[in-house]
Amino acid sequence: MANGTESGFESKLWAMADSLRNNMDAAEYKHVVLGLIFLKYISDAFEAKHLELETQKAQGADPEDPDEYRAASIFWVPKGARWSHLKDNAPQPTIGKIVDDAMVEIERDNPSLKGVLPKDYARPGLDKQRLGQLINLVSDIGLGSPADRAKDILGRVYEYFLAQFASAEGKKGGQFYTPSHVVRILVEMLAPYKGRVYDPCCGSGGMFVSSEKFIEAHSGKLGDISIYGQESNYTTWRLAKMNLAIRGIDAQIAHGDTFHKDRNPDLKADWVMANPPFNDSDWRGELLKEDKRWVYGVPPAANAKFAWVQHFIYHLAPTGLAGFVLANGSMSSNQSNEGEIRKNIIEADLVDCMVALPGQLFYSTQIPVCLWFLARSKRNGRFRDRRGETLFIDARKLGTLVDRVHRELSDDDVKKISGTYHGWRGDKDAPKYSDVPGFCKASKLDEIRNHSHVLTPGRYVGAEEAESDGETFEDKMERLVATLRQLTAKAAKLDEAIAANLKELGFGS
Repeated sequence: MANGTESGFESKLWAMADSLRNNMDAAEYKHVVLGLIFLKYISDAFEAKHLELETQKAQGADPEDPDEYRAASIFWVPKGARWSHLKDNAPQPTIGKIVDDAMVEIERDNPSLKGVLPKDYARPGLDKQRLGQLINLVSDIGLGSPADRAKDILGRVYEYFLAQFASAEGKKGGQFYTPSHVVRILVEMLAPYKGRVYDPCCGSGGMFVSSEKFIEAHSGKLGDISIYGQESNYTTWRLAKMNLAIRGIDAQIAHGDTFHKDRNPDLKADWVMANPPFNDSDWRGELLKEDKRWVYGVPPAANAKFAWVQHFIYHLAPTGLAGFVLANGSMSSNQSNEGEIRKNIIEADLVDCMVALPGQLFYSTQIPVCLWFLARSKRNGRFRDRRGETLFIDARKLGTLVDRVHRELSDDDVKKISGTYHGWRGDKDAPKYSDVPGFCKASKLDEIRNHSHVLTPGRYVGAEEAESDGETFEDKMERLVATLRQLTAKAAKLDEAIAANLKELGFGS
């Protein structure tokens, strides 16, 4: 389908699903809907393979042998968990227990899904008639070829629903979802073709999904990257596992607190992409004052942002690159040793690029944020030698309001930002870079020192050049002064008319 058709289909499906929500909170309903979509996905993929095996019985294929499916990286779905069974029983008052039993059976037979699937459909608070309607609705997802039905369409629906739930939940939604256009900037700028990709606060896994899409779009091989992630929120970790499984992405996603129980302690990643919690004050930093990750200074216990930054650096390979989202305060704050940590990171020549983004991009906050890009080595042979140099991009004027409180960056906006970075660092076939007043500036380390190690792009890019109208300064001043005199004379006449009217009414002197 064309993008517009997909979007129309997805939005229509969302409107129908949302109408079944009744009084249920979006955060609760999210797991009801996404769990069913996931179940539909694995059942569709299973049924397609089952049909293929049926036609190969003469050659010894067994459609009821779980190993036939595992060999093709398809989840085995027991008979009682297959979508046809759920749909047949959708009108029954016991449908909640039937769905729960299906989830239990799938987890039992597929160890990688253990503890991932929601199993609370039988609870009294969930209207079973509406659950049956929802099952019938999800049954309609499945268009085109078996491959499309099992992967592409369902993947897009899952991603679309994640975004809609994030919007519906507002601030809480930002805990599991980073807007796709923001993720795309990180992915397009870093261009992770090959190697280890790491996100230690991965939410619902959007960074990994976009990385796979990027590789597909640029004719790379999906097997060329290895994915590692960690998420501390258990329900969000489950969303990530389902989101990646729906797309057939093989990833090692651990559950746990990244700071206090790093599940990838020895990992050195080629690419780090992350959107850590903004200004997290509850990370128990006072327990980690002697941690080996704090090479550039001990981060304050009241704010985790520079703990995250140093965690990213610690896990970078010798030629690794990192791109991540932080609140704007990270570029200039001097509170509680933060300024000193930022200074030490700058003096170590790790800051490759800084991007200031417009406000209203996130569901979790209306404040503007920035993107940091760090390079372990600016002379690693992959790009030109950029030692002692940092690129600043001020993208605050980009983006379009899609409603009163949300702004989105277009494909052209993403291309403008990423293309500027690629040109500056010397990517093959990238356009030649040049400073653009008001938008981008390549600055030396001494200039950053002169700005007291503040990294706000607006300090470096200067003002946008005004377009000349061809009028000389002298002519313009004469014209403006003449206009001012005319307006002053007109104002005096109006004052006289007002005074005369007031006098007639008995209020004048």
